[in-house]
Amino acid sequence: MKPRDATKMDWEVELGLIIGKTCRYVEESEALNHVAGYVLVNDVSERAFQKERGTQWVKGKGCDTFCPTGPWLVTPDEVGDVHNLDMFLDVNGQRMQTGNTKTLIFNVAKCISYISQFITLQPGDLVITGTPPGVGEGKKPNPIYLNAGDTMHLGVSKLGEQRQTVVAFTLEGQEIIE
Repeated sequence: MKPRDATKMDWEVELGLIIGKTCRYVEESEALNHVAGYVLVNDVSERAFQKERGTQWVKGKGCDTFCPTGPWLVTPDEVGDVHNLDMFLDVNGQRMQTGNTKTLIFNVAKCISYISQFITLQPGDLVITGTPPGVGEGKKPNPIYLNAGDTMHLGVSKLGEQRQTVVAFTLEGQEIIE
């Protein structure tokens, strides 16, 4: 659902990982032993909330219905080389992102190790790793943003595919506490 007052809603196909056992100050060489499995994630972002309404990016990432994850969790033994998975994302049938996890700026083990230096990762925690080029904000000559009615189709090899249709903001069906 497009949030109320959203003007720059964007897409990001990403590799996600689910932590399988507690990790705190984990060494990079041991980090992958803490992974329960991998998931496909659409890290939907509202860029105006992130960049034009203060300095914290989290408010542009945590809106209701953002971050669709799945369709399933795939165990590391089924995935094989997590650093060689093809990725894609289409908007309204047009390819916007094509990539591979081998081009991640930081590999999965480095991400886990780094994060665990600051917060303890618990079983079930979701870590999202990064996206290939082609987000709407980066389109030239003009950015492209999502609107109600737009459809996204995305996938990561071995992890499945997702489809979403953007809907307009509504309060219908929500309990409002005053």
